[in-house]
Amino acid sequence: MTEFEGFEQQSTAARRGVIVADDALAAADAQAMARHAGIVVAATIGFAGLAQALDDITHADLLLVDATGVAIETLDGALPILAARAGRDRAQLVVSFGVEAIDMVSLHLLGGPATLLCEARPEERIAAIVLGAGSGAGFSAPERDAERLRRLNAEVARIAEALARLARDGETGEGVRDRTDDFAAPDVGDRPVPAVSAASVRGAIRARRLRDQFFAPDLFADPAWDMLLDLFAARLEGGNVSVSSLCIASAVPPTTALRWITTLTDAGLVGRQEDPADKRRAFIVLTARGVAGMQGYAEAVGRAGLGWA
Repeated sequence: MTEFEGFEQQSTAARRGVIVADDALAAADAQAMARHAGIVVAATIGFAGLAQALDDITHADLLLVDATGVAIETLDGALPILAARAGRDRAQLVVSFGVEAIDMVSLHLLGGPATLLCEARPEERIAAIVLGAGSGAGFSAPERDAERLRRLNAEVARIAEALARLARDGETGEGVRDRTDDFAAPDVGDRPVPAVSAASVRGAIRARRLRDQFFAPDLFADPAWDMLLDLFAARLEGGNVSVSSLCIASAVPPTTALRWITTLTDAGLVGRQEDPADKRRAFIVLTARGVAGMQGYAEAVGRAGLGWA
């Protein structure tokens, strides 16, 4: 028995799962994945009459939801019910969906205890069930899951601290500091700080995308910074960024992008803001901390005569 198989058996022993799906093929796939993960499927129900169907089930350790083919309006009513039931039973909630449902699913579940899987492969979904059994919640990480999550959180924490430091340096005039003790920023004297413009930020984003023409796209994957750049540019332009738009800007698969949004939210750099014109949609915005960090960074590179990176 491998170490992973031992963990799988221990974490999923005697766990009762409920599958929620309207599409027959999706339901069959979910049943197969649940079995592979060691889950006993207690019931398979649809979205119609969801609340009553859940009331008829005494307890569930896992709610495995597949939103394939489900109307956005139906999800708007069903997702709060599922979240409430998962909270009542302290059950794991795993939701699979297509890209067209990103904004609706994110509105109700992003940042909560659900595991969100957008256009996920079967092995990712199985991994989400097995790994979530030990942690209780969280986003699935398909690449070496536990280690990938650890490094992701550490990286975002580093970015958050770096932005906070840059914001402080901007206030005190200390400039950018390297990690080494012997680094000194160029002496710029009284050189004026160039105005930060949306065009300059968008130019940096385009330059980052140009790299993909000459190198493998995942070689320089840096979704957290790509998201912060996109949000900063939108703020300067006076525009709004939806969750689905931000996922595209990140240049990584949607499931990975959603995980990064959650991590950036936990780091206090971004937050969610309801669309006043459409309560079924929310925007992602920079928090005050995020704005201060990005503004401090922009001013610091401007004083040093450097370009965006």
